[in-house]
Amino acid sequence: MANRIDIENLCAGYGSVQVLDRISLTLNDGETVALLGTNGNGKSTLMKCIMGIVPVRSGRLVAEIDGVQHDLAGMATEDIVDLGIVLVPEGRRLFPRLTVHENLLLGAYRRSARAALAQNLAYCFEAFPVLATRAKQLAGSMSGGEQQMLTLARALMTQPKILLIDEPSVGLSPLLVSRTIDKIRSLKESRGLTVLMAEQNFHQAIRIADRGYVIVHGRIEFEGRTRGELADNELVHKLYMGL
Repeated sequence: MANRIDIENLCAGYGSVQVLDRISLTLNDGETVALLGTNGNGKSTLMKCIMGIVPVRSGRLVAEIDGVQHDLAGMATEDIVDLGIVLVPEGRRLFPRLTVHENLLLGAYRRSARAALAQNLAYCFEAFPVLATRAKQLAGSMSGGEQQMLTLARALMTQPKILLIDEPSVGLSPLLVSRTIDKIRSLKESRGLTVLMAEQNFHQAIRIADRGYVIVHGRIEFEGRTRGELADNELVHKLYMGL
């Protein structure tokens, strides 16, 4: 059954500051959609709105999970996670004084995920072999690349249907960024996920995105219906290629 998100004319912000201005965006079942924009343009705020962390001021925010529609505006974050919508946050946000294994167990929040905990843990260790060898190591003592793997694996422990990934390239070397993006693609394909990825590294994001949006000062300024449309757009050239 379909898993998708529909956003129409969404406005949100912090206190008296409006960050998102009439955002409209669609994430279709089985897609990887890139949300492109430089720092401070509202990518993370939009992700937090979807997760119920930042309240919606106006507009429509609806998720369809297994063919059933849910109005996310006003829903508690834990209830949104329980639907199968999960955020991989910017900056990883692990529990540094807990072990790799303990961090993974904390990801099994959903009831269905708890029921399949052993299978999901085995899958994560297969997808990220380094985590299996470091299961008893404190998360805070791992390298940045290893922590990013752990963050992705923790999200997989929830058995997500829709995965929101916020700035996976932050703090990583170019080689690790490439490997992380490739891993996101393989996980999406093997688990049948629907993915919305916020990223400022255009060249890496475009490698795995089916299509994408460019956000500037809290507004969607361009929608690329294909990778080619994104790559050929004048605004994209100006923001990311210096042309």
